[in-house]
Amino acid sequence: MKKLLSTVAMAALVSFGATGAQAQEPIRIGVLATLEGTYTVLGEDGVRGLKTALAKWNNTAGGRPIEIIIAATDASPDSAVRAARKVVEQDGVDFVIGPLSGSEGIAIRDYAKTQPDVTFINGSSGAMETTYVTPAENFFRYNMDGAQWSVGLGEYIYNEKGYETVATVGEDYSFVYTQVFGFAIDFCKAGGEITERFWVPLGTKDFGSIIAALPDDVDAIYLGLGGGDAVNFLNQYMQAGGEAKLIGGTIMVDGTVLNSKGAAKEALIGTPSAGPQADTWDDPKWQEYVKLYQDTFPEDERFPIPSLLATGYYNSMDAALTCIDQIGGELGEGQADFRQCLATIELDAPNGTITLDDKRQAIGSNFVSEVVQLADGSLATQMVMKVDGINQTLGLDPEAFDAIGLPGRDTPECKSEY
Repeated sequence: MKKLLSTVAMAALVSFGATGAQAQEPIRIGVLATLEGTYTVLGEDGVRGLKTALAKWNNTAGGRPIEIIIAATDASPDSAVRAARKVVEQDGVDFVIGPLSGSEGIAIRDYAKTQPDVTFINGSSGAMETTYVTPAENFFRYNMDGAQWSVGLGEYIYNEKGYETVATVGEDYSFVYTQVFGFAIDFCKAGGEITERFWVPLGTKDFGSIIAALPDDVDAIYLGLGGGDAVNFLNQYMQAGGEAKLIGGTIMVDGTVLNSKGAAKEALIGTPSAGPQADTWDDPKWQEYVKLYQDTFPEDERFPIPSLLATGYYNSMDAALTCIDQIGGELGEGQADFRQCLATIELDAPNGTITLDDKRQAIGSNFVSEVVQLADGSLATQMVMKVDGINQTLGLDPEAFDAIGLPGRDTPECKSEY
């Protein structure tokens, strides 16, 4: 996109030299983040998470200083490929971390196949197809996909909240298809019914027609929205007098929405959701990570608690630096040593242990949570259930999983036989 070069120029070549490593040639990392468009706030916190990992490592690994080159995207596949080509083909980075958004991930997977000598580590994008369909051997993903992030939510809202009928509203692209896919399997298997599915373009400003069409004979509305779209919907829904119970997709209740301006977000208090973290989790490793994030940035330049985008980019950078350190700063011929480590590492992440499967896709833990208001008036997610060891077929037999079909507007069907 036209703004890409100017955006990169402002953020480009952030160098993190380390005392004692100055004589060593730096390792150069390209970073792809949504710093334009409806997901800008998400991308900014993703970069903060990555820089938090750099702070943990004192900006060096394997005896070599780290340089990052940041390239902006706008959540579209074309912008992600342009940004990747810039850092790979012009800047000559050693490897790439990113992208953030679902369809971007599919595009970068395909681009990675044209650059076999460069390693790509996902930032936080969560479309299932990125790793499940024709995966690239040089693409690694340490976050679970959107369906894995939905595990446990459908069962919880059916059995604990008593929601038996639900309509869904979601952004019309691959990540939200994947989110609704996982939610539908979980919810419908428990006995629930999805009566209608509404889809809106990414970057929608006016939700009036969707809000008017929402059914009033369902127990709750599932919202697969994020960033500016989520905030716009909530404001307009409250202004229209909406009173339905809400269920949040993963990025609907992320810190990027919960810390937005305006009172409409308070409609989310009590909303159940699921995803890769629970903001108020009392686990010591999680609390240590939150403090490191807080200490790395001034209070007015960050969220109170890192968003899931920050956590995704943090884990990706932490995995990369851990491997660089283990192999002594030398990536190996064709980056073979680096990739072997990435594929086999057991990452002791702040949100639980992460391993990769044979498609280099994360297996990890998921958190079912509800939005709560903290003593200072801010909003956060509080864990009500944690599910460990979630693989990409959601615990189903691979053949049965494949028979469902890939995520789409109408896939999967809502049925109890999964």
